[in-house]
Amino acid sequence: MRMNSDPRETPPPPERPEIANSAAAPGDPAAAPPTAAPDPAAARIRIVLVGTQHPGNIGSAARAMKTMGLSRLVLVAPEKPLDRDAYAMAAGADDVLEAAPILPDLAAAIADCHWVLGCTARSRRIALEELPPRLAAERVDARAREGAQVALVFGRERTGLNNDELQLCHAAVHIPANPDYSSLNLGAAVQVLSYELRMAALAAAAADPAGDHRDPPASHAQLEGFFGQLGEALDAIDFHKGRAPESAMRKLRRLFLRADLDEREVRLLRGVLADVERMAMLAGQRR
Repeated sequence: MRMNSDPRETPPPPERPEIANSAAAPGDPAAAPPTAAPDPAAARIRIVLVGTQHPGNIGSAARAMKTMGLSRLVLVAPEKPLDRDAYAMAAGADDVLEAAPILPDLAAAIADCHWVLGCTARSRRIALEELPPRLAAERVDARAREGAQVALVFGRERTGLNNDELQLCHAAVHIPANPDYSSLNLGAAVQVLSYELRMAALAAAAADPAGDHRDPPASHAQLEGFFGQLGEALDAIDFHKGRAPESAMRKLRRLFLRADLDEREVRLLRGVLADVERMAMLAGQRR
């Protein structure tokens, strides 16, 4: 999603600010914020910021996350290191900033994820299912409660996620801003989706649904291994007949990503592909 690149709300102070949550006097029990049991589903949800240009926007995102009970921030190739602006805009969410790993690319950031949602103004040439924020949050929360690792990915302030990065996502989410003025700050976008995640979590906790849980969903790395083997098997049987394989593979990726495969299903499919490759090799030896 393209974001307004100016993160500044107030001039940064010379040191990290001490932020008070209320005007209660020291020693007053009201001065201590209430504590709540951590939500195990929230611990499986990560916010991934790709190629962020302004450190202040990272701080704003950390603040937005922490206010809604999220703590797992991942930074992918930020243009600048965290600085005073980042900590000023975090407004006390320093722990979120300091725990955030910095990784070289999106694939590394989501390697162990089972479901990845890309935030974008438009899905462009990548045909992804596009979800409204509320439905997206409900799906993210539901998958996290099933034990899945889930990522919500935000792109660069000016250009968003590129097509290669969107290709790694299972679905896209679009915030329906005013079309006459749709320039949404990165921190604000993270706040909108973090709020929707919070509301989805509260609703799920209140309902406390029971039921059988499926096998663990396949991780991003497991799916990529399957897609690699699928490409090799299709080559072995000359499926493409000299045509460029990219278009067919994109369509097959979308098909299997929509299927929301679990680990057992991926193992089954890879076993089928192994037999396909073996039979193709035997057929070639008989010629």
